Amino acid sequence: MKVIAVIPARYGSTRFPGKPLVMLKGKPLLQWVVEGARTSQLIQKIFVATDDARIQELCKKINVDCLMTRPDCPTGTDRLFEATQTLNFDVVLNIQGDEPLINQEHIDPLVQAFLQEPKLDMATLAHPLLADDVNNLNAVKVITNVKNEAIYFSRFAIPYSREGFSLHGPALKHIGLYAYSKAFLREFCSSPQAAIEKFESLEQLRALYLGAKIKVLRVKKPTYGVDTPEDLQKLEASLK
Repeated sequence: MKVIAVIPARYGSTRFPGKPLVMLKGKPLLQWVVEGARTSQLIQKIFVATDDARIQELCKKINVDCLMTRPDCPTGTDRLFEATQTLNFDVVLNIQGDEPLINQEHIDPLVQAFLQEPKLDMATLAHPLLADDVNNLNAVKVITNVKNEAIYFSRFAIPYSREGFSLHGPALKHIGLYAYSKAFLREFCSSPQAAIEKFESLEQLRALYLGAKIKVLRVKKPTYGVDTPEDLQKLEASLK
């Protein structure tokens, strides 16, 4: 089984323009992600997918292959799909370009899931919720069935309870790291955005709408996504 990883990196982020190139303890954010991906024991090739020459230049400096895409890709997965059209692979990981603490503890379980179940459509990660996650709309929640397959993802506290949300309930915090089979990636990106995807602004809901089985693997350690400049400041302070 040939497994590759693609890191979509967009310069024009709405909430944080230029995010892949901002410095974190002396290194560009994207470099942290690439170095974290390189700790994997199971990925055979790593690429960065971007539409920006400045990010392409950084890729040359840190010696990672760069795949250029058009600037108007609606999601990171659509950018990944465009970038991989001519590549040979069985499974591709979509590693978010704003997860600087990502490493093999997050990456390799996704690959192992496909090695154990080669017919999987898609796999992703989750870990227990923290109190600060409950009302944080950037902290995506997921609930699963008995087979550890996703039932629904939301930015809101799910499932609703008249007695109040409990951290000991069925919801987990989703980690935005995905693995796709080549066939399902094509189906996903050949399909229009679903209404639920647009309402929640969560692309994984398109997969559920299409009837895909999304395996949700639990990990002990969270990652840290940098969505805003404030997130970057908090992370830099914690790394000190």
